[in-house]
Amino acid sequence: MAKEDNQSLHNENNENNRVRTLRDYMNPTRTSARSCIVFPPDASNFNFKSGIIQLLPSFHGLDLENPYLHLREFEEVYNTYNDLNCSKNTIRLKLFSFFIKR
Repeated sequence: MAKEDNQSLHNENNENNRVRTLRDYMNPTRTSARSCIVFPPDASNFNFKSGIIQLLPSFHGLDLENPYLHLREFEEVYNTYNDLNCSKNTIRLKLFSFFIKR
């Protein structure tokens, strides 16, 4: 192996084995796409009650899950939640991210 080839291999190993700093861990690179949900202006007035999350069905996207049934159950739960500070559409958008499981 030539000296130049050995040197380039050594440099690649150093880059792959680089010690990550605390800053690297505090600012991870985004590997997923941003959410496509855009909240309306009244979303900042949403009064979130954590108990509603327990009532929401969980949809994982598995082959044996019926998405229409899960959406119907989701609609039943979010229709029971009422907030005078924001619209039903805002409530639906805010709660939807808790409905979908990865």
